[in-house]
Amino acid sequence: MRTNLVKQKWARGEIAYGAWLTVPSAYSAEVIAHAGFDWACVDMQHGHIDYQVAVTMLLALGTTDTMPFVRVPWNEPGIIGKVLDAGAMGVIIPMTNTVEQTRAAVAACLYPPLGTRSYGPGRVTLYAGADYFEHANEQVAVIPMIETKEALAVIDEILSVPRVDAVYFGPSDMSVSLGMPPRIENDGPWEEARLRIARACHDHGVIAGVHANAGLAAKHAAAGYRMIMITSEVGVMAAAAARDIASVRGIAPAARPQGE
Repeated sequence: MRTNLVKQKWARGEIAYGAWLTVPSAYSAEVIAHAGFDWACVDMQHGHIDYQVAVTMLLALGTTDTMPFVRVPWNEPGIIGKVLDAGAMGVIIPMTNTVEQTRAAVAACLYPPLGTRSYGPGRVTLYAGADYFEHANEQVAVIPMIETKEALAVIDEILSVPRVDAVYFGPSDMSVSLGMPPRIENDGPWEEARLRIARACHDHGVIAGVHANAGLAAKHAAAGYRMIMITSEVGVMAAAAARDIASVRGIAPAARPQGE
């Protein structure tokens, strides 16, 4: 079976840098993948991507060594199984707030006896190999999102659930949950949450992941994060377009709102 290169990096203590995909396009996904990211996530929760388009994007990512991840719309076994069958090597599960929800997420990602995933791999056997079933449980990355004060209150219990490979800190939703403006970076209780998640992950031997940008990458790395999203295709396109039109007009590029 194909090796999950992101999990391999994590095993060596290295950081895996990723990109976020919200445009429903195999072409833009392929362009991003060829840039050399360790992973790229097809966002089916807040982007504009449905399942059929997501499959084509996974096909495009598969032309490179960039590992294909998917953020599913919700913690629901049907869609988790479908994106895995389509070739996702990691699943990011939003709004995982309790131990029970974490166990459900793990179960949906793994075949018995470790989980309850139904057998029926489709396209993934072409991408990952004919021996997919024998090795899928060790190669698939299970990544619940920690993005509310409810999840933060039970972070140690969540991280104690077997076969959670990483958790992904959602900074904007955590901000909102803590009564703060939805930003990719905040202070006060938000900063305490960011550091607490990193420390707890270290204590439990789980990878800490975070939704960020290139400018924040060093700060997160210093705190112990080893899965860091640093850009998105929308952000790259918007920034480059604003820069180019501003340069010919001799004006400052318009500022963009911060992402998730």
